[in-house]
Amino acid sequence: MKTIKVLGSGCRNCQTTAQLIAEVAKAKGVDIALEKVESMAEIVGFGVMSTPGVVIDGHVVHAGGVPDRKKIEGWLG
Repeated sequence: MKTIKVLGSGCRNCQTTAQLIAEVAKAKGVDIALEKVESMAEIVGFGVMSTPGVVIDGHVVHAGGVPDRKKIEGWLG
């Protein structure tokens, strides 16, 4: 199971990113634990200055803008 955090203040792009990750994971049959992180202190703690950010298993894989499906598929293997 992959632990995925979507970093952002709950903006539309953050919501879209979380939704896309959930959809791609379901389609690929990958179990994920998806968490939305809205605390600016936590977001900055990851070194992310542009949201949405995505952290998978403790590693920042994306910051700024909604990632496309191909990129998400690559993250989920």
